[in-house]
Amino acid sequence: MVALSTISHYDLDMATPTATEPGARDTRQLEDLELAAWRGLLFAYRNLTAAIDERLEREHGLSLSSYEVLLVLSKEDDHAMRMGNLADLLLLSRSGLTRLVDRMVARGLIERHTCPVDRRGTYARLTEAGMAMFREAQPTNLAAIRELFVSRLDPADLEDLARAWERVDPGGGGPAEPGC
Repeated sequence: MVALSTISHYDLDMATPTATEPGARDTRQLEDLELAAWRGLLFAYRNLTAAIDERLEREHGLSLSSYEVLLVLSKEDDHAMRMGNLADLLLLSRSGLTRLVDRMVARGLIERHTCPVDRRGTYARLTEAGMAMFREAQPTNLAAIRELFVSRLDPADLEDLARAWERVDPGGGGPAEPGC
């Protein structure tokens, strides 16, 4: 995620000329409404994910990142996904995912395996204990999302946001590759 410090109040004070050449980057500072929308996205994401993470940790001893791994793997037909694809889908670095998976393997929530038809990479596979943890934590996650986000918006707001995110990231959801 973009560091919040990169959007300081100083950005509004700096006077930079507008790009005039075709193909040149527009270096004007963001207008107040543009900056409010951008900062709103960043701060809402940070605050909402921190609150959901805290609830999952408190009630299930599970981080939001770990929950997201369980969620993604639970949706796969064979409950497995190539580690690189999982990292891309979760917006984690390869090393960050490796450390997270190490902790989850130690807890028995997932296991690593290689696919007989694709030995190029390692796959993460959900275990029965991992599926049980996912099913236990899912109501907590959904309740938090509804309480902290959905309940604060009316249906028109949700439709506007859904349309906006589709325009910003058409087909958003990341890479898809069937698991082994």
